[in-house]
Amino acid sequence: MVRDVDELFQDLIRIGQHPKEKADTVTVMENIGHFLDEENEVQYAKFKKLGNSKEEISPLIASHIDIAKILKNSSHRWDGGYAIAGMFGHGDAFVLRDPAGIRPAFYYRDEEIVVVASERPAIMTAFNVPVESVQEIKPGHALIMRKNGKVGEELINEPTQKLSCSFERIYFSRGSDVDIYKERKELGRLLCQSTLQSVDYDLRNTVLSFIPNTAEVAFYGMLHGMEDYLRDVKKRKIKALGNDLTDEKLMEILSIRPRAEKIAIKDAKLRTFITNDDERSDLVTHVYDITYGTIRKGIDNLVVIDDSIVRGTTLKNSILRMLDRLGPKKIVVVSSAPQIRYPDCYGIDMAKIGDLIAFRAAIQLLEENNLEHIIDETYARCKEQLSMGGNEMKNYVRMIYQPFTAEQISNKIAELVRPSDLQADLQIIFQSIEDLHSACPNHRGDWYFSGNYPTPGGNRVVCKAFVNYIEGINERAY
Repeated sequence: MVRDVDELFQDLIRIGQHPKEKADTVTVMENIGHFLDEENEVQYAKFKKLGNSKEEISPLIASHIDIAKILKNSSHRWDGGYAIAGMFGHGDAFVLRDPAGIRPAFYYRDEEIVVVASERPAIMTAFNVPVESVQEIKPGHALIMRKNGKVGEELINEPTQKLSCSFERIYFSRGSDVDIYKERKELGRLLCQSTLQSVDYDLRNTVLSFIPNTAEVAFYGMLHGMEDYLRDVKKRKIKALGNDLTDEKLMEILSIRPRAEKIAIKDAKLRTFITNDDERSDLVTHVYDITYGTIRKGIDNLVVIDDSIVRGTTLKNSILRMLDRLGPKKIVVVSSAPQIRYPDCYGIDMAKIGDLIAFRAAIQLLEENNLEHIIDETYARCKEQLSMGGNEMKNYVRMIYQPFTAEQISNKIAELVRPSDLQADLQIIFQSIEDLHSACPNHRGDWYFSGNYPTPGGNRVVCKAFVNYIEGINERAY
């Protein structure tokens, strides 16, 4: 999606356009349409000067129109993450990707077809082609498909540092992609050490599981990591027995294995993340059921891996109460994503900072520690930023988190999402940003977690989101 729509809207008015509404898709279409008209006039004048008739000029324009020039003129001031597809009336088409490669775009071509999709497995499955046949549109480039069958990538905007969205890899993209599957498994494996610490390394009395279904691949990674840990434990125990090794003692050691169960069963293909707040809790109650008899009441710890924790409302109102019915001694919720601290403005709808549980936890910690002046100072700086040009803006909302460690914020999140009637102890563990980059080395766009926005428009959005929060304005920041 393209941001800084207000500025783009005003640009269109200055050049004589009259957009019907101030939405990014409509504004972008109007923008491309303007430069398409200009290119059409240039070509018309050229061929008219050469003595061609009006009937002859139309097909000549269609075969000579410079699509790359149109896209360069229209997109050079766009700010955002996008993979924009378009088709002209005469039959030419294009897909343009943003310079930072924020949004994904893959394509396959042969003698008969060209297909573009945001996910590689969709193309591989639909056309039964191997992974090597599917290519990625390079950042800042457009795949241009001409009516005459000519297809190629052309540079439109100079690529910046590639910061492809990491949240695509954690949550939104299909886990069946060869690289995403490996990355999600690694995300789970990297959480093993902190999970072991949370249960005091007592895997005999710990059950591992996952919720929701999108966390299943990370769960397998954690399970394999625990198996690797226990292999070393078994080796040490066997060596420690020395000459006292017997078949009975050996079998006891070899029987140690991680306990994994299907705790939550999802009966419907529904995604609660994209459901509005009023319906989410009720939806989770009906979507999930639990497997009784998998937990020894008052004895076992229950570790459930989640792909991400955004608002925390589903945990508080539904999932934790549901898991607590099994009677675990302790519930540990492990997020394969880091703490989501900042809003997104590039295509994933997390625009209101006050909705984010990590932000609410930091605000409460500031208030509890008599640090409200940081909130006031952040508001003043963000307010000031909104009057500046886009390239001059900074993300001052980082100040909200600076006084606290990630662990302190995690502990406060656990307090905020804990239902008043929960019987089990509760701990919440998040992935570190460093381990996220280790697992997904080619997708380093981490602005949700770090506040490092890849374009100036991101800094504007986060400042606007914070100002809206302080002023009680319940609307998106773009």
